Amino acid sequence: MSRPLRIQYPDAWYHVMNRGRRAEAIFRGKTDYIAFIKLLKETAELWNLRISAYCLLKNHYHLLVQTPDANLSRCMRHINGVYTQRFNKAHNIDGQIFRGRYKSILIDADSYLLELIRYIHRNPIEAGLVKQLGKYSWSSHQGYLSDAKKWDWLYKDFVLSMFSNDRRLGIKRYKEFVSKKSPDEINRILGKKNLPSALGSDGFMDWLKRTFSGKKRHLEVPESKLLAPDVEKLKEVVCKSYDVEGGALTITRRGITNEPRNVAIYLMRHMRGDSLEDIGREFKVAKYSSVSSVIERMKTRIAKNRKLKMQIERLKEEINMSQEQT
Repeated sequence: MSRPLRIQYPDAWYHVMNRGRRAEAIFRGKTDYIAFIKLLKETAELWNLRISAYCLLKNHYHLLVQTPDANLSRCMRHINGVYTQRFNKAHNIDGQIFRGRYKSILIDADSYLLELIRYIHRNPIEAGLVKQLGKYSWSSHQGYLSDAKKWDWLYKDFVLSMFSNDRRLGIKRYKEFVSKKSPDEINRILGKKNLPSALGSDGFMDWLKRTFSGKKRHLEVPESKLLAPDVEKLKEVVCKSYDVEGGALTITRRGITNEPRNVAIYLMRHMRGDSLEDIGREFKVAKYSSVSSVIERMKTRIAKNRKLKMQIERLKEEINMSQEQT
């Protein structure tokens, strides 16, 4: 089973979700909802987690959080683990209650934070549970309208300031904002079975690629290609380095080594994690076993040839730099 891509850094924002296994209820009644909200408060204090929105439904939950300490995994391990223990104890059962690890989407706050607030808070309406947001008890919507101290733990002031620096006006504009339906784009993206690992503007996505591509590429993480350098940019840098045209990367002659092609194949595998089949199609190599052989020979050569190793490192730097310039 492939693992979800996790990118963590200080002050990152995430939309986090989890569901009960086999669509079973993870909240059987009022006491379960209260217990989960209490746990959110504990986690916020214990692990310095900023929780800006939540919505708890019978068989799943939504959170919008910020992690000043870049510790999303630790926070979610605490929330899911402790809630499972408390739920099992309360209902005299044993075993897992969630269907797997939580899902999270890294959010570009400038572009999507408010849309995620609206999407999360409107869940009960879209699910047909209530006709008015204020009628649903198990979301943080009421916290945005209230000055009661019991909501002080909710990280809402930053969100309200995005509507207005005047608190009263910010609350009014928030209320107007969430009264309208989420855009079709948001519903389409979040309605997919396979959710994106990150959601943001082109500039935000480019920043992720520049910052995390080398650290997060993993062959068992298909969505790591989200952060990988563009294939055409990679080939362009290799061609420029070897002073050859793009067509040279698909030429195969028996007994003659095509080093530019072999280097490009190696880098496509190493930097992007593409499958052998995909690489074969890109370079017109019929057998994936031949692609594998090229990669293994390159690994051996790089390990033995210091000059080639330095050249490969320079190419990787240039390819990453080319990403920054796009």
